Order: sequence, then C-alpha cells, then structure tokens
Amino acid sequence: MRSMKLINSVTLSALLFLPTAVMAQEEALNGANTAWILTSTALVLFMTLPGLALFYGGLVRTKNVLSVIMQCFSIGCMASILWLVVGYSLVFGEGNAFIGDFSKVMMAGVSREALSGDIPEILFMMFQMTFAVITPALIIGGFAERMKFSAMIIFSGIWLLAVYSPVAHWVWGGGWLGQMGVLDFAGGIVVHITAGVSALVAAIVIGPRRGFGTTAMPPHNMTMTMMGAGMLWVGWFGFNGGSALAANGDAAMAIVVTHISASAGAIAWGAIEWKKFGKPSALGVATGIIAGLGTITPASGFVGPGGALIIGLVAGVVCFFATQYLKRTLKIDDSLDVFPVHGVGGIIGTLMAGVLSATSLGVFSGFGFADGVGSMSEQFGIQLIGVVSTVVFSAVMTWAILKLVDKLVGLRVTEEEEIEGLDIALHDERGYDIS
Repeated sequence: MRSMKLINSVTLSALLFLPTAVMAQEEALNGANTAWILTSTALVLFMTLPGLALFYGGLVRTKNVLSVIMQCFSIGCMASILWLVVGYSLVFGEGNAFIGDFSKVMMAGVSREALSGDIPEILFMMFQMTFAVITPALIIGGFAERMKFSAMIIFSGIWLLAVYSPVAHWVWGGGWLGQMGVLDFAGGIVVHITAGVSALVAAIVIGPRRGFGTTAMPPHNMTMTMMGAGMLWVGWFGFNGGSALAANGDAAMAIVVTHISASAGAIAWGAIEWKKFGKPSALGVATGIIAGLGTITPASGFVGPGGALIIGLVAGVVCFFATQYLKRTLKIDDSLDVFPVHGVGGIIGTLMAGVLSATSLGVFSGFGFADGVGSMSEQFGIQLIGVVSTVVFSAVMTWAILKLVDKLVGLRVTEEEEIEGLDIALHDERGYDIS
C-alpha cells in the first residue's frame, strides 16, 4: 500500500513538473521577436527580388534589361542553396577566428525546436540567408552588360564562399573582428564594403563596356529604377531593423535612423546636382537614397536620429563626388556605381559609427546620438582595422577568383554579343517586344 502511494506520489509529481518543463521551453521562444524576424526576412528578400532587380534593370540599356534581372534571380536561387548546404556553417559554425567549421552543414543539428537566442535557429538561418543573397547580387552592377552568364554564376558562387563567408564570420560569427569589438550592426563591412570593393576589382579586370566614355549610356527606364529604389528603401527597414533580432527599441531606432539617412542622402545628392548641373534628377535622388541607406547600415544600431542626419548628408555629398571621380577622372566603368555608392558608403558609415557612438559625445544625447560604446580614438582605430582588412581581403580574393573563372570559361562576351545585347545573345529573349 505504501509502495502504491509512493508510486502515485512520484507519478503525480512528474505530471506536475512536466507541464512546467514544457512551459519553460515554450517561454524561451519569444513570439514577438520571432514574428518580427519572420517579417524582416521577407523584407530583405524583397530587396533583391524584385527591388534590386528592378533598380538595376532600369539602369542598363534596353537590350540588357532581362540579363540583369536574370542575374539577380539566378544569384538569389544559387546563393540560397549554397547557404543551406555549407555557407551558414562556414559563417556561424564554431570554427576558429577566421572561418567557421562544417558542424552545421545541411543544417545538421538544427531542429525545429532549436533556438538562436529567443528565435528559432532555422529562422535565424533564413534571415542571414537573405544577406548572403543580396551581397553577391550587388556586385552585378560592376560588370553589367558585358560578363558571360556562366562566368557570373561561377564567380558569384565561389565569391560567396571564399569572400562573403569568411568576412561575415570575422564580424558576426565570433571571428577576430567581432572579438576586437568592431561595430557593424547590419552589414557595412560584411555587405557593402565586400560588394563595393569586389565590384570595383571586377570592373577593372573585365574592362569597360564598348563605347564607354564616348557613347552615352543613359538608363533605359527610370520609372523602373525609381520603383526599385522604393522597394529597396522599404526593404531596408527589415535589413537594419531586423538586425536587432528583437522587436524592441533597438529595432525601432534602427528603422528611424535608416529612414532619416536615406532622406538626407537623397536631399544632399539632389542639391549638389541642382547646383552643379542646373536641375536635380530622378537618377540622382534614387542614387542618393541608396547611398544614405548603405552608409547608415553599419551604424544603424549605434546612433540616433542626429547621427543619422549627419551620416546621410555626408553620404550624399561624398558618394556623389566619388561617382564623378571614378568615371570621369579614373575612367573606370563601374557600370551601376557599386563602389562609389556601396563601397565608399560602407567605409564612411563604418568609420563614422566609431566616431558618433563614442561616449565623449554623450553631451549631444538630446540631439539624438545613441549611447556610446567606448572612447572615440579607440573605437575609430578598431573600425579602421575592420575597413582596411576587409578592403584588402576582398580585393585580393576577388582578383584571384576572376582570374580563375577567366581560365575556366572566360569572363567576357564577344564584341558581337555585346553589340547585340545580352538579352538576345545569352537568353534568346527580349525585355520589350512591342509590335
């Protein structure tokens, strides 16, 4: 009888503790944060497909519009598969200070219940996948209208694993830059500097478009470009706001500063055009928006609205003159201005994050600066190390990958194919078939 009572008592206790254990596990998952990152994931993918595809598609000539859109979508598909198979593991696997390991290949050990912080790890993987999708897609602008489709696919795949993955691990995956305390909230180093520098190297290696510098090559559809810019702007709220990985004040502030910087960048760029050329242009406003967005990205979790206003204005001015200098003085055909907008913007934003987040600026807190993270000189030095190391690594690796791809399949289309246009030459389709 006593044994029965003991058994019943133990059973009852187990039943009482079982719901508690289940509830504790459920409470570890934050529903609000999960919902926000689900939304942010969709927003960031929306930036590439269709945002960047339309933005770039409108900027090229009519005969190449489909080829650029095709490249964006193809990279989106390929990068997603590579990220699933090995990319996520190389970035967020334990590994060492320079690269992750293969412990998470094909999501090994990542169950439906596994958490990253207080959100599902599989969702964290998907959110980070969207960053891995857009980064190599940005590079398209450096070699638009002249690279073989096969070369683009091979280059982008190798680049994702050999350039993006190591740098992302350095900063976000527990690598050496993260350990130093580098500030890169949403990808100034990981996304914009790597893509911008790589686009510049690609433009130099592959050479300018036929007729560059002597033949006008205006955007063929500014309406398409403006719609793409608007989609990028809205999607960037998930890009920066989602990087807080929580539905909280950090996410809200990141969204606010993102919007302010984009607005300031557009105003600054348009004002310079108005003064210099007599009229502001839709192209200038769209480019200024992207410059402001890219430049605030690394600082979006560390500055307030006042800092964002300064960053956006600086981005509009500096990126404008960088664009002019690259094309008119250096004669480098970075077709869609990837380096002067994303590369230069990423560098500026990364360095300014170290300045505007410093505790010595606490006197300006009422102006909107966020709380600082250390002394200005120390943090600026860390940011500078992050910038220089990423620039050098991205440039050297991209050059090596391009040379390898050139040996394998050749980089550039023939002169006849370039004249005909890549839509027909490579895909046997037209962007517009008006009868």
